[in-house]
Amino acid sequence: KTQAKNVRLLTSAGRRLIKCLSSFTGCRPRVEAMSCAEATGNGGTVETNANQFPLDLVARIDKTPQTSVTEGKAEVFFPSSHDVFYNPVQEFNRDMSVAVIQEFIATRREELAIEKTAQNVDPQAYKVSILEALAASGLRSIRYALEIGGVGKILANDYSTQAVESMKANIEHNKVGHIVVPNRDEAALLMHMHKTDRFDVIDLDPYGSPAPFLDAAVQAVQDRGLLLVTCTDMAILCGNSSETCRAKYGAVSLKSKCCHEMALRIILQSIESHANRYGRYTVPLLAISVDFYVRVFVRVYTGPAIVKRSTSKLGMVYLCSGCESFSLQPLGRCTEKGNSFKFSPALGPPVGLTCSYCGHKHHIGGPVWINPMHDVNFVQRLIRRVTESPELYGTSKRMLGILHMLDEELEVPLYFLLDRLASTVRVSTPSMLNFRSALLNAGHRVSLSHACKNSIKTDAPMDFVWDIIRTWKLRNPSKKPLEPGSPGEYIMRTEPSSPVNFAIHPNANPSSREQQMLRYQVNPEPCWGPKARAKTSLWADREAEKSRRLQGKRKLKEEP
Repeated sequence: KTQAKNVRLLTSAGRRLIKCLSSFTGCRPRVEAMSCAEATGNGGTVETNANQFPLDLVARIDKTPQTSVTEGKAEVFFPSSHDVFYNPVQEFNRDMSVAVIQEFIATRREELAIEKTAQNVDPQAYKVSILEALAASGLRSIRYALEIGGVGKILANDYSTQAVESMKANIEHNKVGHIVVPNRDEAALLMHMHKTDRFDVIDLDPYGSPAPFLDAAVQAVQDRGLLLVTCTDMAILCGNSSETCRAKYGAVSLKSKCCHEMALRIILQSIESHANRYGRYTVPLLAISVDFYVRVFVRVYTGPAIVKRSTSKLGMVYLCSGCESFSLQPLGRCTEKGNSFKFSPALGPPVGLTCSYCGHKHHIGGPVWINPMHDVNFVQRLIRRVTESPELYGTSKRMLGILHMLDEELEVPLYFLLDRLASTVRVSTPSMLNFRSALLNAGHRVSLSHACKNSIKTDAPMDFVWDIIRTWKLRNPSKKPLEPGSPGEYIMRTEPSSPVNFAIHPNANPSSREQQMLRYQVNPEPCWGPKARAKTSLWADREAEKSRRLQGKRKLKEEP
């Protein structure tokens, strides 16, 4: 009741105070909530030449009416410290985007030079048009204009009037008005209006899911153009709400240890499906899962004949509910016969009613993208670019670490966790070098996944993977027996069918680890994750204090 009374006072007497302050300062101040004693230090009253306000809460001028952020070569301003929607973790996202677009332009110029015949076209004069459909402050677009050569025009769009006004000021401040054009439109509608006058590059970095914009984006990007998409709705993509995932992305997500790579493959499948409807198909350049989001970079091509092959690029995932062994089922088959291709339905299913290893039932997810997620040649070119000019990217060390891991990463879909395999049969976890050596000594390939630290990607069959675990268990027996009927007990009923050699293989240690690259960055500060939507609140200070007070409340309750 007291708070409600104070709000009423603020809406009446407080407005007169604001008007009075405006007459002294010449501008209308932004208002926030604070105690009267904090505002004036005079015992809880505010005096003007007309009234005395015995308020518990009074208006004050924002201490930071304009906040600036510098990133790369750009400096942008926000109208208030509470209106800043800037997350430093996304600097890596923007740095990587700058490098990818730079390399894309270089690649397009090389392609034009090869294709140039009778046309009198200078490939070096080729300039790209870029659309940032959800630009907010315009920081990303301004960085593109300042840091990427060969950009002709950037359309920085946002539906918020306040965001567009902020963009205009930032564009003028950075002197990129000849390249960056601010625009206010609904993003999907804007892209639908550019089905003929297409963009070479479209960047989608929404707050949450990009699903409402994908259909328009695949139509508005040029043939052989570049599409950059960010997803921050990881809970949906990682299996917490599989029915919502199907509604948004056309695929059922599964809760599993490999959920982050599956999230990447779901979004790649979704983009491919949208493109296929218009006689287009996609070729991924790289797909990254870091921090709290996934980011994919794909090229979009036009070719109805090649679209028919897309069925064989997608597949369903059969995941055991007990031991988490997985199998893939392509949606179709594509066989090459001379200069033609034959398309036929897939044969399956690849598993029985229950898991052959632990006897549990399977969960079915997908469809997901089962083709390679990375263009190795493009990744290697990115590595050279960042290595030659690390000073251009604020997160160059992390970029090189991730890119080297992508270069090492096998193209086989999904991964499993070493500690999860060991815990299934209740045995101490073997070292990564021992486990990788066992796979390499048997003639199989193995790599880490950039998406998870303790991951194993291999082309070895699951039979041999479990043989390694069985052999390790027999050599390192645990004191506590396995529970009857558990997945581990069922697995250990079968003797290893293949010999396993744990001797350290020369290639067991990946080069990115040997060079001590920054691969899996540790969160540098608390609350390192997605920020809330930018908003101005009379209770901003109280909301921040409440957030700090409730942080880790469950952990505090558990403590004695």
